[in-house]
Amino acid sequence: MKLLLASRNAKKLGELRRIVLAEELTGVEVLGLADVPEFPEAPETDPTFEGNALAKARDAFAATGLPSVADDSGIAVDALNGMPGVLSARWSGRHGDDRANLDLVLGQLRDVPDDRRGAAFVCTAALVAEGVEVVVRGEWPGTILRAPRGVNGFGYDPIFRPEGHDVSAAELEPGEKDALSHRGRALRLLVPHLRSL
Repeated sequence: MKLLLASRNAKKLGELRRIVLAEELTGVEVLGLADVPEFPEAPETDPTFEGNALAKARDAFAATGLPSVADDSGIAVDALNGMPGVLSARWSGRHGDDRANLDLVLGQLRDVPDDRRGAAFVCTAALVAEGVEVVVRGEWPGTILRAPRGVNGFGYDPIFRPEGHDVSAAELEPGEKDALSHRGRALRLLVPHLRSL
C-alpha cells in the first residue's frame, strides 16, 4: 500500500518511515508530496492543530486518491499562554525560519524564571482514506532552556528539554526522539488504523 505524508519536510518524512519500520507495517510505502503530481495546497488557516491537519489530509487524499496522513504541530509555551501554538512555524513573521522563531521565544522568556518555563510540543495527525477520517493528538511535555543546545532535530528542538531528561530534544538521537516525541506519539496512535486499511 502507498501511504502519502502530506508534507515536503524531509525530516517528518524520515520520522514516519522509521515509525512504519519500527511498527513492522509491512507492505507500506511512505511517499511525500515530492513523490506525487503537484496539487493546490490550501493554506493553514484553522485556529487548531486538528483543523489544519485534517484539511491537509483531506486535500491530499482528494488530489491523489492515496491514503493520506498530515500533521500540524508546534510548541505551546505556558508563559506565553500556549503560544506560539499553531503559529509556531511563522512565529517570527517568516515561515520556516527556525532560528528566528526560537530566538524570538527565548527573547520573550528572557525574564521568566526557570520554574515557570513549562512547555509542550503538540502534534495532531490526521489520516484520510476511503471511508476513513481519524484525528489523533500527541503531546510531549518539557521546559524551555535558556540557550539552544544540540544539532539534531529541527524547529524548537534545541531549546526544548523533555520532561525527565537533562538534554535538549536536539541532543537526542533520531530513534530516541521518535520514541518520545509528540509526532512519534501521534503517529503511533494512527498505526492501528493503518493496519486496518
